[in-house]
Amino acid sequence: MRSFPIHAMAIVSLAALTAAGCSKSTREMLRPRADAPSVTATQPTPAPASSIDALGARYAASPKNADAALAYASALRANDQRAQAVAVLQQAALHNPRNLAVLADYGRLLAETGQLKQALEVMRRAHTPDRPDWRLLSAQGAVHDQLGEYEEARRLYATALKIVPEEPTVLSNLGMSYTLSKNLAEAEAVLRRAVANPRADLRVRRNLALVLALRGQMAEAETIIRADATADVAAELAYLREVAKKG
Repeated sequence: MRSFPIHAMAIVSLAALTAAGCSKSTREMLRPRADAPSVTATQPTPAPASSIDALGARYAASPKNADAALAYASALRANDQRAQAVAVLQQAALHNPRNLAVLADYGRLLAETGQLKQALEVMRRAHTPDRPDWRLLSAQGAVHDQLGEYEEARRLYATALKIVPEEPTVLSNLGMSYTLSKNLAEAEAVLRRAVANPRADLRVRRNLALVLALRGQMAEAETIIRADATADVAAELAYLREVAKKG
C-alpha cells in the first residue's frame, strides 16, 4: 500500500495547522470537518470591528443572554479570535447548560482549538438520542478521526447519513477517515460520491484532489484544482505535486 508523505500526515492534526510553507486552505485539505454548521449557526463571515464592538457591548450588558453570547462568539470566530470566542461560550454554557445551540457552537470551537476530548464531551450534550443532529454527529466523527478512533468516527458518519443520505459534507468526512487509515481506494470511492452531489463545496473537491494525488492520479487532481480557480491554485498545485512525488 502506498505510504503517506510525512508532510501530508502532519496536516492531519488540528494542532498542525501552522505547518510552514502551505496556504491555510491547502494545509486543511486532509482535515475532517469538525466545523460543520451547528444546529443554529452557519459559517460566519468576517465582521467589521465596529460590529464586533457593538456585539461585545451587548454581551457585556447581558452576559447570561444566550443569543448575545452566540452572536458575539460568532463574530470573534470570524475574526480569528477563537480563544476569546471559546471563553465567551464557556461562560454561556455555564449560564445556559440546556441550551443546545450554545453547546453545539461551544463544542465546535473547542474542536477547532484542539481541545478534542472536551469538545466530544460538550458535543454529546448538544443533542439528544430522540433528536439527533446530523451536523453534530459528523462533527463528533471528525474529532474521533483526529484522535485516531476511526471505527467510532465511521459509526457516527453512518448514523448521520441515515438522517441525510448522500450529504456531501458527511461523505467528505468519511472519505477523509479512510484516507487517514490509509484505505485510499475506499476514500476515493466515497469522495467521488460526495463530489457528484451538486451541493458539494470547494473543500469536498479539494479532498478528492488530495486523495487522487496520493494515489498517483495527478492529472485528474490538477484538473479538479484548476477548475475551481481559487486564489491559492498555484500553491495547491505545488503541494499536490509534492504529495504525488513523495507518495
